[in-house]
Amino acid sequence: MFARNVTKRFFSLPAVPTKFQNKMFINGEFVSAASGDTFGTYNPADESLITEVPEAGEEDVNRAVAAARHAFDHGPWRLMTGHDRSVLMHRFADLLDRDKDELAALEALDNGKHVAVAQAADINLVIRQFRSYAGWADKHFGDVVPIAGPYFQYTREEPVGVAAQIIPWNFPALMAAWKWGPALATGCVTVTKVAEQTPLSALKMAELSREAGFPPGVINVITGQGSAGSQLAKHRDVDKVAFTGSTEVGYDVMRNSHVHNLKRVSLELGGKSANIILSDADVDLAVQQATFGLFFNAGQCCCAGSRAFVHESIYDQFVEKSVAHAASLKLGNQFSANVDQGPQIDRTQMDKILNYVESGRSDGAELLTGGNRFGDKGFYVEPTVFAGVTDDMTIAKEEIFGPVMAVMKFSEVDEVIARANNSNYGLAAGLVTQSLDNALYVSNALRAGTIYVNCFDVFTESTSFGGYKDSGIGREVGKNGLKNYLETKNVIIKTPEGCLP
Repeated sequence: MFARNVTKRFFSLPAVPTKFQNKMFINGEFVSAASGDTFGTYNPADESLITEVPEAGEEDVNRAVAAARHAFDHGPWRLMTGHDRSVLMHRFADLLDRDKDELAALEALDNGKHVAVAQAADINLVIRQFRSYAGWADKHFGDVVPIAGPYFQYTREEPVGVAAQIIPWNFPALMAAWKWGPALATGCVTVTKVAEQTPLSALKMAELSREAGFPPGVINVITGQGSAGSQLAKHRDVDKVAFTGSTEVGYDVMRNSHVHNLKRVSLELGGKSANIILSDADVDLAVQQATFGLFFNAGQCCCAGSRAFVHESIYDQFVEKSVAHAASLKLGNQFSANVDQGPQIDRTQMDKILNYVESGRSDGAELLTGGNRFGDKGFYVEPTVFAGVTDDMTIAKEEIFGPVMAVMKFSEVDEVIARANNSNYGLAAGLVTQSLDNALYVSNALRAGTIYVNCFDVFTESTSFGGYKDSGIGREVGKNGLKNYLETKNVIIKTPEGCLP
């Protein structure tokens, strides 16, 4: 009931926005597509058209990349001191803070998440992310390296160059911040392709970046379908690609990124996170952790704890309480009070989730609550709990990206570790236990990028995030996030004999 609890902190919720920035942002200007083509972005709560945005074609992609290329090669950004970049980034964060209610409302309207959650979680983290990376802008540098002989050796940390950044629809503003922050701090420039379902918050952020004083071409935002992202990944003038989204599309991005040159690539992809409830767990805490870890953001989280492994000694109790919790969640409009879960992003995603529910039924899993569309308008799916799930079922193997929990029984710790690791994914995992020994043993054995012990979905501006196996390449956020945007140059200088001791 995260959304309902967050709502209570506000005297009044941000209003539904009525004004939208609906042009692409290229070279410091808001522009239409060269073709004049547009497409609609819709409110998933009632299926109504919000506004039309430009549909970028190849000419628009080339225009954005050319602006970024010129800004990097000839503009002031790369040659600014880290301090001067930091000042602009702090100014940008101040503007984001000033307009946080509007940003939260845009995020909620476009995505469907509750507006109070968008403000308390998403936009709050966006602001903190930029402040954090503003602090890093003057704190990454090379080393003096000892070397034998009459030589002086040092390294330089230099920006990679033009960074193409392709962001998803589940956390649009936050994923933009995860990518813009380290790119800007290191002196890179960006061309961001936003998800076609959720372009509005990134366009507002682009508007604020201009107000903050970023030079033209440093930040560029294009709107369009998946083909625009493919063109960016292939582009020979792009030096680095960052993508967050499905594993299937991640493979395409990787292939496309090496068509014309060998780009640096970072990928944050899908997940099928195991959530392990040991026999010594506090059952009420386990239910709280598991349901939040699955139902938050209507289940549309890449790290969602969708495989709940529960020890046989507490299995029945856990299932009973989880079903009761899921059944109590209130679905509704993202601007209404006392709502726990909003809609899925669009009809395609809703239908995909409902198809997985049918798969679970046909495979013999026990559907205990939910499993249906909620209402007849908007893309709502009831919070759903399956028990009696086995590892070979489709709902236990494939990423559903919706509010569907699969509960499985286990008896031994080493057994559940093996089963948890038996997945193509390795983004995150959860564990509930009262034993420090268990916490360390299981956490060290699980092959996943983030392990949550007695908690789930904890994110900060300094916590690196990324996965093992098909869940991605590289890490985002914090100090590790800077590595994606830096090249290390080694310099060796011949010195006169006797110059150095």
